[in-house]
Amino acid sequence: MLCATVSLALAQSAPPPSISVAVATTPVKLDGLLDDSAWTEATGLVELTQQSPRPGAATPYRTTVRAIIQDNKLYFGFECTDPDPRLVAIHTMRRDGSMDGDDTVSVVLNTSGDKRTGYLFRINEAGARVDGLIAGREEANLDWDGIWDARTALTATGWSAEIMIPASTLSFIKDSTTWGVNFERNVPRDHTVLRWASPVLDVFFFDLSRAGTLLNVAELDQGHGLEVSPFLAGRSETAYRDGANSLQGQPGADVTWRITPQLAAVFTLNTDFAEADVDSLQLNVTRFPLFYPEKRPFFLEGANQFGFAFALEDDFIPFFSRTVGLFQGDQIPIDLGLKLIGRAGKWNVGLLDIETRKAYSPSSSINVPRTNLFAGRISYDVTRRLCVGSIFTNGNPDGIHANSLLGFDGSWQTSELFGSKNFQVVGWTALSRGDGPRGSRTGWGYIVDYPNDLFDCFHALNQFGEGLNPGLGFLPRAGIRKLDAACRVKPRPDRDGRLRWVRQAFLEHEYHHVTNARGQTESWSFLWSPVGLTLDSGDRFSLAFQPQFELLTAPFQIAPGVTLPVGGYRFNRFRGEFSTSDHRPWELGFSTWFGTFYDGRLLQQSDYLRYTTRGGRWQTGVTVDQNFGNLREGSFVQRLVQFNVARAFHANLILTSFFQYDTQAESVGNNLRLRWTIRPGNDVFVVWNRNWQRLVLSPHDVSIVPDKNALTVKLRWTFRT
Repeated sequence: MLCATVSLALAQSAPPPSISVAVATTPVKLDGLLDDSAWTEATGLVELTQQSPRPGAATPYRTTVRAIIQDNKLYFGFECTDPDPRLVAIHTMRRDGSMDGDDTVSVVLNTSGDKRTGYLFRINEAGARVDGLIAGREEANLDWDGIWDARTALTATGWSAEIMIPASTLSFIKDSTTWGVNFERNVPRDHTVLRWASPVLDVFFFDLSRAGTLLNVAELDQGHGLEVSPFLAGRSETAYRDGANSLQGQPGADVTWRITPQLAAVFTLNTDFAEADVDSLQLNVTRFPLFYPEKRPFFLEGANQFGFAFALEDDFIPFFSRTVGLFQGDQIPIDLGLKLIGRAGKWNVGLLDIETRKAYSPSSSINVPRTNLFAGRISYDVTRRLCVGSIFTNGNPDGIHANSLLGFDGSWQTSELFGSKNFQVVGWTALSRGDGPRGSRTGWGYIVDYPNDLFDCFHALNQFGEGLNPGLGFLPRAGIRKLDAACRVKPRPDRDGRLRWVRQAFLEHEYHHVTNARGQTESWSFLWSPVGLTLDSGDRFSLAFQPQFELLTAPFQIAPGVTLPVGGYRFNRFRGEFSTSDHRPWELGFSTWFGTFYDGRLLQQSDYLRYTTRGGRWQTGVTVDQNFGNLREGSFVQRLVQFNVARAFHANLILTSFFQYDTQAESVGNNLRLRWTIRPGNDVFVVWNRNWQRLVLSPHDVSIVPDKNALTVKLRWTFRT
């Protein structure tokens, strides 16, 4: 035991590993093969080590990485040994597609020196790309799309990959000679993960404080820092109910100027979001609005700079960019906007000013006047562990009512508690002003998080005043105090023992308690999951029990014709879940909630089935969510069917179709999108949206009739100097 303790202490005190990047004098042909003479000039070669499931143990998947600079671009070369390359798994060739079940290699970069924020670059064996911005140790925001490229190739011993990142894609400190970097490889068929720096179970790949060091990067230069992305969009729209047709063309542009290598100003004119993915609909049996993530590219770049009070998640978001350019679900045109994002020394800056055009909102039947909306977020890194910040918003999406909000937060985090454990404490407060509901307009709270492999525990206490009104934010439930406490125990059985067929077990406990401004308990629930297993095959299943209480202070219409009266309701819910490993061509899973619900019963069933052809060129899947309610006030059935197909001609030419049928909205919709990336930064989009409405003319006469049709063609080019 003493020897183990000393070894762990030495491992924690040892300096991080480093890799030196060489400047190549000959060009690189991006083809996935590391046979160019430029790669022979690489002075550093590092090898990855098993991180999971058995840290440090030998594997047959030897993986080496080299790094070079050539023509002001940063290149990483991976060589991945595989004893049977025929078993390499590929499930997608889409940009930012899910790669959980794919053979992948990944790079994270910390170019700012703060050991907290950075970039993710990931590719699978087919050369499909995923990228994102890192703002916390546990995950990355994958909605950011940078300009970079990659290629892969099969070899006699496995496969290899080349990743090319132009210097102008990154924000970094000028003349800095070192960055943070880490590498990872995922082999899904036996669920093995290899990593370079910090290959231990308690360290997340996105924890940049535990990354290695990339040396000799001073040769990279961002040039003049000017990027111009003009676009031209043509759109044909038909509204069948009104008998209206329109045909319009719209030019526009996004201009980015890097004032310093770390601070960028972004100007947008006649902003267009035709290429944005459509929302994936959700069923709702609660009395609170659901959260839908931002998908529009302009707002996604630099989105990590506006993050406030980590782990509040969707309980309270002071600035939620979906409130800009959208009102009651209707699109409000944006004439122009200006964004300032980046760092200045230890200061992190995010400023956004938008001017929206006067427009009519059919959903609310009002004219939304021309409106100015502003959001600003500034934070300061006091130490490498302590960060304090503030946020300010001004304006209301309706253009009529006044609103402003001011908030402050601070966080302290470490990945070295008790030697190697993750720990974080967050505190926050906020105040709103302007038109809005009566009552306290303040909010405050704290969050304590201990996210580790064996024990993953969380506690939070947050209060939101009745009058707290984030006009440019998201607050689904005001006028409450909410207590959250959760802890998951996740042991890993001995690999040579009787339970070696179990990769990891999960024992979950979650408690939530909500009181209103009068001190009354409005909600409480306790989820207990005594059985949760991830098998060595990658299959997963769990069972759970959840007693629950809800106090309705006003009648609640849960479905048309079904309204629950005021009163307190105590009920019990049960859950069973199962899913197959995502490395196989066929994937299936289900989640079933059943039991009492308010004064009756509710069955919630969610099922999915997916199939991917070898090589990932065809991908299809269907998801069916269904709610069957039988309450004292009446019965209801809700269904949501989603069907998607993707055809990849190659990694840069993808055709997708996303079909949704929702009985709550009584609508059918299909989004057909073709994206052709001629080269990174230069794209052609063809998007066809078609909607149908379900009409019930009589119990025996139900029709599906066309509602809306829109065809958009958009060309976008990028020029850099």
